Amino acid sequence: MTAHEDKTVRDLRQVLDISRAMVATEELDSLLGLIVERSMQLLDAERATVFLYDAQSNELTSRVAAGADAIRVPADRGISGATIQSSATINVPDAYADSRFNPEIDRSTGFRTRNILSVPLHDYQGRLVGVLQVLNRRSGPFGDYEIHLAESLAAQAGVALQRAKLIEHFLEKQQMERDMGIARDIQRNLLPKESPEIPGFEIAGLSDPADETGGDTYDFMRLADGRWTVAVADATGHGIGPALVVATMRAMLRAVSLQTCDVPSVLRTVNDLLNQDLGDGRFVTCFFGVLDPKGSSLTYASAGHGPILLYDRSKDSFAEGCGTGLPLGIMEGMDYCGALTRLFSPGDFAVVTTDGFFEATNAAGEQFGIEHIMEQLRRDRELPADKMISNLHAAVMEFAGGCPQADDLTAIVIKHAVPR
Repeated sequence: MTAHEDKTVRDLRQVLDISRAMVATEELDSLLGLIVERSMQLLDAERATVFLYDAQSNELTSRVAAGADAIRVPADRGISGATIQSSATINVPDAYADSRFNPEIDRSTGFRTRNILSVPLHDYQGRLVGVLQVLNRRSGPFGDYEIHLAESLAAQAGVALQRAKLIEHFLEKQQMERDMGIARDIQRNLLPKESPEIPGFEIAGLSDPADETGGDTYDFMRLADGRWTVAVADATGHGIGPALVVATMRAMLRAVSLQTCDVPSVLRTVNDLLNQDLGDGRFVTCFFGVLDPKGSSLTYASAGHGPILLYDRSKDSFAEGCGTGLPLGIMEGMDYCGALTRLFSPGDFAVVTTDGFFEATNAAGEQFGIEHIMEQLRRDRELPADKMISNLHAAVMEFAGGCPQADDLTAIVIKHAVPR
């Protein structure tokens, strides 16, 4: 065996050893570091960089670059961009003689690039996943032999990168699901654990988010004098962002209510606080009331939340209450002075829902609507409050007929009990 043949065998064995090491490396950054380090050894080079290709943004990013900080470049510029565009190996014997070469990195780092070997990385399906660039072969420009070695290494590296990226995405998804599960549990724990026991009244609530977390909430809180605060709120959108907003708003409502139970003052203060925190385009609709069981009355105001369905048993009829002010968080200094008071007789009830109920849509594109809500409530008017609300939820789900739930479903029922 000649010296040249001996070197070829050693190099191919080294490629095989690198391939085995890549198969055993699942973590993406560790794999990138392995490819960089071993490609420099294999090709006797001073530096190497692995660029990952993002087809959606058409960018190349390096998370590991030997001798340099992380780099992000457009995938249509420079030697690396030309490699992506041609999907072929590019050998540059003299970097500064090539118009595609960008010397800015050299100027900023003090490094002097002499020659470049830039090799595309493909996954198992032949799709571009990145570029391996090796700089400054110590014994002179890269030749055909080095190109053959680099392409042999790149064939294994591309598939290994595909596998590592899939594993990384899977682990990220698992972590996100765990985080969303924690957020969901926290949000559920903020809802009332059970319906409160209030003399002469039945109260029940329900919240069914469209996502893992929702932008709706409801709340009941007992005041020191025996009255109760009741609230239903709906932040714009649904998901983790609105969930954080309504959790913050709920805490504000509770804190302010402990200082004053004047309905307009509570909403005014919470509105001003939210206005300082919420960005443009975010707001919260909110029904807030104080239930006085001794006076059989509910004093309430609505910050853009409606309708409020008020059932009169003696007339077997509904009245619709509407918003008494703008949603919370839109504008500072809003006045919610238009609070209303509703007196209850036995059998009367009030129902407050979020728009997910009446805007629920079936396969034909029809909405459930306010009329269907009132029809369902009228049929169930003799039932306990918790049964009324569960039946209403079931009716909406049956109407949707399996269509994806587009919005959160939240509602409360406040019913003056009929003496037994």
